[in-house]
Amino acid sequence: MKAIWNNQIIAESNETKVIENNHYFPANSIKKEFFKPSNTQSNCPWKGIASYHTLEVNGSENKDAAWYYPEAKHAAKEIEGYVAFWKGVTVQE
Repeated sequence: MKAIWNNQIIAESNETKVIENNHYFPANSIKKEFFKPSNTQSNCPWKGIASYHTLEVNGSENKDAAWYYPEAKHAAKEIEGYVAFWKGVTVQE
């Protein structure tokens, strides 16, 4: 699977995990040069507290377009540390 934003592949892996129709990419499959830390957090009742990254590609920014669970709750341990996308990021084979 590939995650693409602004005509750039930002993550690529054959090992994604699908939860609630989102592909979660292993942390080592993201291209870190396109990811900036964000202070944004959100809470999912069964997955835990999500942290976010802002994408920066070819001079454009996509605020909080990637999220992950640094310490997922027990029910979501399989995606702990994995990264998922939204806000216009395309995930395709």
